[in-house]
Amino acid sequence: MKKAVIPIVISLLLLGSAVIWVIQEQPVRAAEVLPFIVLLILVVFGLYFGYRRIISHKRGEPAEDELSKGVMRKASSLSYYISIYLWLAVMYFSDKTDLETHTCIGMGILGMAVVFAGCWLYYNFRGIMDA
Repeated sequence: MKKAVIPIVISLLLLGSAVIWVIQEQPVRAAEVLPFIVLLILVVFGLYFGYRRIISHKRGEPAEDELSKGVMRKASSLSYYISIYLWLAVMYFSDKTDLETHTCIGMGILGMAVVFAGCWLYYNFRGIMDA
């Protein structure tokens, strides 16, 4: 049950810190809207993941079965492959723009999280083929 609560707690802490960040920034600029939307997507993904674990625990199902492990393995391998090209794109555009280094690194990390979430959703709904 502890493993089921951790994603929910982390998501709520992340959401709370994002709300505090938005409240402190009185004039919200357009450049700050996109990272906030990505952050909200990640929070929703974490809450959904934690909710599914709690429901599975109440049904008496195991925390992770062969299918969920296979989906996680396929999603992580594909997201790693895509993330390599994402970091190449971040390196290319960091030379072309005037963004600071920590901003580029933050965009890359958020991009990796979004890529993994997309890959997980893809394999979770499509399923994995037996090879």
